[in-house]
Amino acid sequence: MAFMEKPPAGKVLLDDTVPLTAAIEASQSLQSHTEYIIRVQRGISVENSWQIAGLSLPLPPKKLIGNMDREFIAERQKGLQNYLNVITTNHILSNCELVKKFLDPNNYSANYTEIALQQVSMFFRSEPKWEVVEPLKDIGWRIRKKYFLMKIKNQPKERLVLSWADLGPDKYLSDKDFQCLIKLLPSCLHPYIYRVTFATANESSALLIRMFNEKGTLKDLIYKAKPKDPFLKKYCNPKKIQGLELQQIKTYGRQILEVLKFLHDKGFPYGHLHASNVMLDGDTCRLLDLENSLLGLPAFYRSYFSQFRKINTLESVDVYCFGHLLYEMTYGRPPDSVPVDSFPPAPSMAVVAVLESTLSCEACKNGMPTISRLLQMPLFSDVLLTTSEKPQFKIPTKLKEALRIAKECIEKRLIEEQKQIHQHRRLTRAQSHHGSEEERKKRKILARKKSKRSALENSEEHSAKYSNSNNSAGSGASSPLTSPSSPTPPSTSVEHAPF
Repeated sequence: MAFMEKPPAGKVLLDDTVPLTAAIEASQSLQSHTEYIIRVQRGISVENSWQIAGLSLPLPPKKLIGNMDREFIAERQKGLQNYLNVITTNHILSNCELVKKFLDPNNYSANYTEIALQQVSMFFRSEPKWEVVEPLKDIGWRIRKKYFLMKIKNQPKERLVLSWADLGPDKYLSDKDFQCLIKLLPSCLHPYIYRVTFATANESSALLIRMFNEKGTLKDLIYKAKPKDPFLKKYCNPKKIQGLELQQIKTYGRQILEVLKFLHDKGFPYGHLHASNVMLDGDTCRLLDLENSLLGLPAFYRSYFSQFRKINTLESVDVYCFGHLLYEMTYGRPPDSVPVDSFPPAPSMAVVAVLESTLSCEACKNGMPTISRLLQMPLFSDVLLTTSEKPQFKIPTKLKEALRIAKECIEKRLIEEQKQIHQHRRLTRAQSHHGSEEERKKRKILARKKSKRSALENSEEHSAKYSNSNNSAGSGASSPLTSPSSPTPPSTSVEHAPF
């Protein structure tokens, strides 16, 4: 398919950040091995689930003798279920392409690197000055975004990075507006935005070229990682955990907030802040991947903030993601879970104050502060930024209106998803509460009381009937006998005057 051709009609745009859960339902013996049947579910809808078979995982340990025993198979199933739970609840592992391919082979069977190479090759037919040096395999977390190290033929020593990305589920711009906005990105000049050298798009994907930075991203600095290494290797299990110096935290934080405010003032939606999207250039942070919101790609932290109904605008999303970034800069690792109940000791209480305003239970429940409010907080208000570069990003009025509508659509989909998750959580809590041991005991006690009350009422009713029956029989025996020859006097009606 040529680079400027239309995508296939009816193409499904999956949200790759929707969590997959896996539960081992059963097992079956096939000749010399045991096969476990797994039910996989996407998100909260039970209808959106499927079965896969043939589980082959290295944990728990195998057994040489007696490995077909029913008890061992059941025990092993528990171990494998725990292993699956660890994988599907780990934020980085759960988004890994190999995990997605295993759990959802129907939707992740394509060779995305090959697709990207085909698209890039088509592009180079009309742009012969560029040349691919090598693919940068798995350096990012996205399955449908691929990177290539590039060079310009007449400048062989200069290295650049090409990124190619497919469309996502939040692409609401028209094809024409989408392509115009992508081509506008190289004109965006800001001291805290990483410059785009070249950008183009078709109706199904976008291709951008930037300068290659040997020092890497802010996340590479925090994790002491090499930029070219795969994402899993760099960040999944860091050898050394160490946060940044207080002055670095203050300076980088202020720079990132300034560029976020600039983009929101321009009406340009972002929503993709995390440490890997911040390039380091000396002591300066520069934001990456402005194209993500135009492509409609889901955010790195979407599975987190979709749990909180008060985080429902792109500004509040950026503020929430800034909280994650600040936590990582401070402690050298992401938080174990969010909301965060208590924060470890930090270089300054001013850092903790910002973290509490973005990641605490109260913040997630009541909503995020604005970007302007964060800039006024003590941690950032006294930071002096020394830059002479004047920000410049001219967006035509027509495209600003298109961006506004697209932003509203993105927020609307998020709100709807949050509503569904909230309803599902309430239903699950109710079912869990109803099925708890304590509730079952209460229901048994109530049932016994009701049964006793019913038995007592029946007994009383029976006694009353028996008593009435006896009274009726007694009055008949004591009444005088009437002689058959004596006629019964006719009954008379008596009128009672009121007193």
